[in-house]
Amino acid sequence: MAVPAVFLALFFAYPVAAITARGLHDGGRWHPERFAQVLTDPGIGGVLWFTLWQAAASTALTVALALPGAYVLARYDFPGRRVVRAVVTVPFVLPTVVVGSAFLGLLGRGGLLQEWGLPPVGGPPAILLAHVFFNYAVVVRVVGGLWAQLDPRQEEAARVLGASRWAAWRAVTLPALAPSVAAAALTVFLFTFTSFGVVQILGGPRHATLEVEIYRQTAHLLDLPTAAVLTLVQFAAVAALLAGHARTVRRHRGTRGLVDAAGTARRPRGARQWALLTAVLVQIAVLLVTPLAVLVERSLNGPDGYGLAHYRALASAEGGTFAVAPLEAIGNSLAYAAVATGIALVVGGLAAVALTLPESGRRAGRLVRGFDALLMLPLGTSAVTVGFGFLIALDEPPLDLRSSWILVPLAQALVGVPFVVRTLLPVLRAVDDRLREAAAVLGASPARVWREVDLPLVRRALLVAAGFAFAVSLGEFGATVFIARADAPTLPVAVARLLGRAGEANYGQAMALSTVLMLVCAAVLLALESVRTDRSGEL
Repeated sequence: MAVPAVFLALFFAYPVAAITARGLHDGGRWHPERFAQVLTDPGIGGVLWFTLWQAAASTALTVALALPGAYVLARYDFPGRRVVRAVVTVPFVLPTVVVGSAFLGLLGRGGLLQEWGLPPVGGPPAILLAHVFFNYAVVVRVVGGLWAQLDPRQEEAARVLGASRWAAWRAVTLPALAPSVAAAALTVFLFTFTSFGVVQILGGPRHATLEVEIYRQTAHLLDLPTAAVLTLVQFAAVAALLAGHARTVRRHRGTRGLVDAAGTARRPRGARQWALLTAVLVQIAVLLVTPLAVLVERSLNGPDGYGLAHYRALASAEGGTFAVAPLEAIGNSLAYAAVATGIALVVGGLAAVALTLPESGRRAGRLVRGFDALLMLPLGTSAVTVGFGFLIALDEPPLDLRSSWILVPLAQALVGVPFVVRTLLPVLRAVDDRLREAAAVLGASPARVWREVDLPLVRRALLVAAGFAFAVSLGEFGATVFIARADAPTLPVAVARLLGRAGEANYGQAMALSTVLMLVCAAVLLALESVRTDRSGEL
């Protein structure tokens, strides 16, 4: 537990505390009155209200639209099911700037919708649709993972006893699913509450979440006191959400009547089941595939018709947007993400092992649960604050890293560690302790027990964890936008810079880079689907 704790302390807690303290402490004293000054500001009140209601609306819409998909992918076996699962998961690991770009090309001014003669859609409606696109996979994986393990014979028994289909589902299946639905909803709320890239691109100047406002106060207005107050408000909200999430996950693990997920999926039978399958596949095509297809179409739509003009333009640094050719951002991102994945696997793997060690006493159990929640905090804490905190805090020996390339992988690894932990934990907890004890009795050292017993059982899960860490590191934007050097931009930073400049050429190149990033993430997810072993639905 020491290595993960030190990593989080140095590269998460310390930068966040440093930037927050700088905003609330000057002139030799603290200024708690700034909380009242900021929180009573009508403009900030509007930001808080928009953050809350768009997160609540996004969560309700996502759960409502994704539950049928979770059921179909959990209980129906059909040709192409694995590919559909991968397609559903691709949006979740896409960078938020790519999602924003896709919906900009579909719904925004000059987008496909306007070309069809319809008015462009922006602001809250576009944001809500983008959040559904982004978080659909959360409900499918969390709820569908448990749904696939529920014994269908329990509901069938209720039907035999005279209950209607709806009554049997309400009395038997819904109570068993409730913890996973709550966990999925809390996760979606967390991601939409802290939304940054999507809102920044689609929201315009009138609509901002807390995260976007923190970025505006920090990068544009240089108002660190206001940014510090908003960071602490967001941190408190995220801590409360994570506490609720932890409770629902513990209830999820206590669900009874679980069976092997592979044995519950059946081929659709009858017109009703085939109609439901068709409706879900159409829904997935409209909600998830169409924005990605529009992204590709916009990238190919050049000044002289369809072609590769925008892709060829990426090889040139002309135009002054970058010090180097935008194409170099691809190599930079792949290299950074590879290093970040290595860091995340080491830190997250050690943390997962520590969380599966036997607990002795209630106090030890609380410590382990607290450490588990701490590992999830980087997902909900302002990435903007972390990135700016890196510049403020890591500028003196022995941690003078401001000019070092390692800053970017460190920031990306902070986001990757929670995914590694959530992927490895279910598999490690499933390992029979008697196997470890038998190896120890035979004289094996703890290191050899891990190498000979645990590693062969979790090898495939490690590959899945590495893939997820690589994909999310590739798309990290909130912190990287502060620390990526001008001569070594990452793909998300390059996309954001291109979208921030006027002109069809810049827009087309942004679509082209977004398409490249989307294809890389899709390839990683398709590879993961072939080795995926954990079907419990825990993120």
